Amino acid sequence: MSAGFKLLIDGRLVDGATEFDVINPATGVSFAKCPKADIAQLNEAVAAAKSAFRAWSTTSIETRAEKVSSLATALEARAEEFAKLLTSEQGKPFNQAMQEVMGGVSILSAFSRARLDDKIIRENVDATIIEHRTPLGVVAAITPWNFPLALLMNKIGPALVAGNAVVAKPAPTTPLTTLLFAALANEILPAGVLNVICDENDLGAALTAHPDVRKVSFTGSTATGKKVMGAAADTIKRVTLELGGNDAAIILDDVDVAAVAAKVFQSAMANAGQICVATKRVYVPSSLYNEFCNALATIADSVVVGNGLQDGVQMGPLQNQKQYDKVCAIIHESASLGEVIAGGEPLKRDGYFVPPTIVRNIPDDAALVREEQFGPVLPILAYDDLDELIDRVNASAYGLGGSIWSGDVQRAIGVAKRIDSGTVWVNQFLAMDPDIPFRGSKQSGIGAELGEEGLFEYTQPHIINALTVSA
Repeated sequence: MSAGFKLLIDGRLVDGATEFDVINPATGVSFAKCPKADIAQLNEAVAAAKSAFRAWSTTSIETRAEKVSSLATALEARAEEFAKLLTSEQGKPFNQAMQEVMGGVSILSAFSRARLDDKIIRENVDATIIEHRTPLGVVAAITPWNFPLALLMNKIGPALVAGNAVVAKPAPTTPLTTLLFAALANEILPAGVLNVICDENDLGAALTAHPDVRKVSFTGSTATGKKVMGAAADTIKRVTLELGGNDAAIILDDVDVAAVAAKVFQSAMANAGQICVATKRVYVPSSLYNEFCNALATIADSVVVGNGLQDGVQMGPLQNQKQYDKVCAIIHESASLGEVIAGGEPLKRDGYFVPPTIVRNIPDDAALVREEQFGPVLPILAYDDLDELIDRVNASAYGLGGSIWSGDVQRAIGVAKRIDSGTVWVNQFLAMDPDIPFRGSKQSGIGAELGEEGLFEYTQPHIINALTVSA
């Protein structure tokens, strides 16, 4: 068994029933072993959370928030250690890994300041009506491999402050930062309040269907999100689903092409395009099309792709073999349907490296335009009529995010209001804030993360309707 990484069950750091390899995507070679839980350990973790919930839920919110604040402080103190491990298992450059770690610190800190005060709906001499919120119970927190640490904080921050106990399950290709956090948290939280198990995608159904789990918070693909909803249906579990996106960037005809192209490129290619709210397709007025395409291609050709632990690297590898194969297949198909003007071939080296790839003159019905590529491949499409364009953008089954770029902010806001997405940014991208709720439309999800609404997702509202007794 691995001496370095342990599961966390009921306040004990333990080995798994077996173990599996964790691959460094920059080399394609295993660099660590991860303990693998079996169904008995899953059940033990849920039972521990259920037992711990009794005391944790009745602990004052000030004390719970203080513990979450302590988690933030402890994570920040070991930020460099976490960031190096994150780069090794996920692939992103070290500076971006540090941004993720510090983002996680900010999320925990923000939720440690949140409170669940009663809401007075009506109060007069005859009656008092209050909305009071209580924790749900055991929460299953299931996280993906693109931002394994920050997205875990999105879930455990509000869940713990609200008074729930948690069983967390990270993606099997990026489990190690979660396990490192588990060891850190075990020194701060009461036993059983946070439990962490790992699998190879074989325990998800049992966890989401478990009768003692009251809520599932899942971030991942839309296809898996549908399975989570199905598993939750039998016991009517609460679910928060943050799923896939096919976010459009709409360029209006009054932009500074060079300045906007640089920002749109980053909005698409950060984390090698492996972001649910990354720009997945770009629409440019025909009058600016050639200039904009050329600007993006020039930027793409200048990017340094390599091992994220090496100085000067701007883009790391794709995170795993399966995603690498998928992206390579999309590039191959796109080359036959459109014109590849930058990148286009995987790099001939160890690891899962694909250079930033720009494709122009590709039809709307191509997979690269219709589906979520989740990689560094970006289609550029032309338009002439803005009303028709909005119909094209909204035809997607997804509705997670998007962006509008214009020299006229009010004009851009008017366009943004017509886009069927949970979040639309104007003249910026990936502007995530712990105090601002984030949610999806259509098949991009249900419920909210972050902000007050994200905290409310982990509570049950109760209406207390009291009538004054007459003398």
